[in-house]
Amino acid sequence: MPIMAVVIYLAAGHILRRFPDICSPVRSLITGGLGLALVIAAELTLALVLQQRSIAQFISSRDQVSGSVYMVMLLIFAAMPRLRLPRHRAFASQDHGA
Repeated sequence: MPIMAVVIYLAAGHILRRFPDICSPVRSLITGGLGLALVIAAELTLALVLQQRSIAQFISSRDQVSGSVYMVMLLIFAAMPRLRLPRHRAFASQDHGA
C-alpha cells in the first residue's frame, strides 16, 4: 500500500499539471470520482472475465483487513486531485512569478 500511495500522489500531481482546466475544487473532485469509477469498473470487469467470478463472489473473497485498507486507498485515490490542488496552485504561482 505505501507504493500505491506514492503512485497516487505522483499521478494526481501529473494530472493537475497536464490538464490545467481541472484545477478547480469542483473539477478536481469530479476528476477523482471519474478516475475511481474507471478503476472500479476495470477491476470488476477483470474479476468477471479473467477469474470468472460474480461480483458478489469477488467482493466476499476480500480479506477484511486488507480489503478495508484497499477501500481507504481507493477513497484517497478519488480525493487526491483535490487534496493536491492547493500545493499545485502555490507551485504554479511561484513558477509564473519567477
